Amino acid sequence: MNIGRLVKKAQKGNDRAYLELFQKYEADIYRMAYVYVKNKNDALDVVQEVAYQSFKNISTLNKPEYFKTWLMKITINCALNVINKNKKVVQLIPQFEIHTGEEVEDIAISLSLRELMDTLHEDEKSVILLKYYNDHTLKEISEILEIPLGTAKSILYRALNKLRQNLKEVENYGESF
Repeated sequence: MNIGRLVKKAQKGNDRAYLELFQKYEADIYRMAYVYVKNKNDALDVVQEVAYQSFKNISTLNKPEYFKTWLMKITINCALNVINKNKKVVQLIPQFEIHTGEEVEDIAISLSLRELMDTLHEDEKSVILLKYYNDHTLKEISEILEIPLGTAKSILYRALNKLRQNLKEVENYGESF
């Protein structure tokens, strides 16, 4: 069924239409959340929060064709909220921290790429993920992040240059021995 029609049905209170819409993008939401929060449990919490927020606020979506874009914006905001909340948690005795042996997640990002992404600021990371991970155009990115198109372009190019520079440093580090 057409996304626009499903959104309109959901906006009129059709829970089944909303559920069908959400399930269509649930995996994308999880992947985006995971890249930000870096663990399964927090990513699942983000998915749950996105489900709640999007269900509660679907009537505020003016253009049904931007449903996925709208969901990704909610996902980014929820993931950033989790990150900020986790920053406020203080480990009292870190040397006694217990390793849970959580299994390696089947995520299509290598460890080195993840480490490179961690060198970026949140706005840079958001633009890179939306552009290359979710295949959004710069115009869509500017709408999702509510920034001017020129700013989205500047952030993208700054982030790409930073990634290239960091990659060169990693490659040169291996040659210096």
